[in-house]
Amino acid sequence: MNTSRPSNMAQLESPSYRLAALDQDFLLSDEMRGVRFLLEYAKAEHYLRSWGVRSTIVVFGSARVRENGPGRQGFWYEQARSFGEIASRRGGALAQGNGVRDNVIATGGGPGLMEAANRGAADAGAPSIGFNITLPHEQGPNPYSTPELTFRFHYFAMRKMHLAMRANALVVFPGGFGTLDELFEILNLRQTGKAPSLPIVLFDREYWSRIINFDALVEHEMVDPFDSDLMSFADSAEDVWNALVRGGLRLP
Repeated sequence: MNTSRPSNMAQLESPSYRLAALDQDFLLSDEMRGVRFLLEYAKAEHYLRSWGVRSTIVVFGSARVRENGPGRQGFWYEQARSFGEIASRRGGALAQGNGVRDNVIATGGGPGLMEAANRGAADAGAPSIGFNITLPHEQGPNPYSTPELTFRFHYFAMRKMHLAMRANALVVFPGGFGTLDELFEILNLRQTGKAPSLPIVLFDREYWSRIINFDALVEHEMVDPFDSDLMSFADSAEDVWNALVRGGLRLP
């Protein structure tokens, strides 16, 4: 009679035996989509709280703009950088004794005008946030967002949620589809009362007036006339800050 004990190597090597938290194949499975969504929320929340970030000023704008680019690109970049510095110095991003930070610059984390706003915060010696997204043509984070506050998301929805949930204000520099998507996301949240009152400022009235005919929306009764009051325009970094304050920006 064979009394030798059989090997349990097959059991030890089975994927089902792996600790769930350490099983990447399982975590990336379709069944775990909801858990991955939760993880993307919780990880950013953990780091934001550890830095005392209570509120943000969200800055959107094109990733294609360059500091020395053609046309008005250089001006847009300069003004986005200047605004990042102004807001960081005056808004409360430089934490006081209680360690709480308000109106911290938050961008999509990429190059272009997002980089410029993060760079302005760095000029002020203040932290800033980069909410990056994984794209088919990978786009790395810019070098000016605070490393510990530089995140990468798979889900656009969770990225948008983090951009919106702490926002005290929204500043939108010239941009394309992505910028328009984020702008109308916040406008819709404000219009429907899903987001609290916050000032929304579009930089460079000439650009936005050519891109979107907001008046036509009112004329065709697609939006109410008072919906136009959800946003204002500014043409310099200082004007943006003043418009935010007039619009009720909450200051510490």
